Amino acid sequence: MIETARLLLRPPEPRDFDALHAMWSDPAVMRDLGPVKTPAHSRATIARHLGYAPSHGLGFQVVERREDGAVLGFCGLKPGAPDTPIAGELEIGWMFARAHWGKGFAREAAAASLDWAWAHRAEARVVAITAASNLPSQALMTRLGMTWFANFEHPVHPEGHRLRASVAFAIPRP
Repeated sequence: MIETARLLLRPPEPRDFDALHAMWSDPAVMRDLGPVKTPAHSRATIARHLGYAPSHGLGFQVVERREDGAVLGFCGLKPGAPDTPIAGELEIGWMFARAHWGKGFAREAAAASLDWAWAHRAEARVVAITAASNLPSQALMTRLGMTWFANFEHPVHPEGHRLRASVAFAIPRP
């Protein structure tokens, strides 16, 4: 569990499903991330991230607002995706419900996740990837101190798909 002044990052629980699925099924949220999720895809995403904990001590966390317990998003660390420039590295990522954009929650949660990585992991850097079209995430990567290091074609998207063109950023251990 990670705590900040306004947030609590914790493993997902069954009570979080509705809020997480609402976020993942919102076309505006998923615009630069991938297709909207069905309930089955949302359950599989939660299970995948919970599955990283035993083997890697990682996994994205529910981002909960401390003052009222509202689920704002999903943020954390996981193993980098195979067949990408970050395969096997420590990847950070985030996703927030539209109602919580522009309030500094993503930066606060991501910065806390980086602090956790530096305190609990040995990797020399933390990496992130996103679609080349996802300028808001790239801007946050820059604000976190990350720098671009690669353009690539993400293999999960077919040839010609607008999200196939992707970028990779990294931040070295302080």
